[in-house]
Amino acid sequence: MNLNSTLFVQFGVFFILALFTMKFVWPPLMNALDERAKKIADGLAAADRGRAEMQAAEKRVQAELAGARDEGQKRIIDAEKRAQLIIEEAKNTASTEAARIVAAAQADAENQVTKAREELRDQVATLAVKGAEQILKREINASAHADLLTQLKTEL
Repeated sequence: MNLNSTLFVQFGVFFILALFTMKFVWPPLMNALDERAKKIADGLAAADRGRAEMQAAEKRVQAELAGARDEGQKRIIDAEKRAQLIIEEAKNTASTEAARIVAAAQADAENQVTKAREELRDQVATLAVKGAEQILKREINASAHADLLTQLKTEL
């Protein structure tokens, strides 16, 4: 075979190989590349959606944290107000109780003063009777002279 025919045979084999590749190899290869490109595009789109969802979730979390912070501040303020009310009520109760105790103490003191005066009157009357007895050198009957003793108590 000469050189031209060898070239022609090589050209024919190359042409048949090219047709075979275009008919049977090229389409699955292109499909695989297209599927791979589609998967990459879908992955990128999913990553973008995920990033957007993450940003939205982060905003919701920030809003929830701000709401929780505000709610906590409100509860603290309410608790402080309630504490002040309890303190005021305790002060009022203590003042009322103190006034009641002072009034009871004053009444008790007045009763004791009155009792002490009565005892003192009785002692003075007894001393007066004893003094009069000593002066008269005779015994005075307390039961017989009860009116006199009562009058003496009243004067003292």
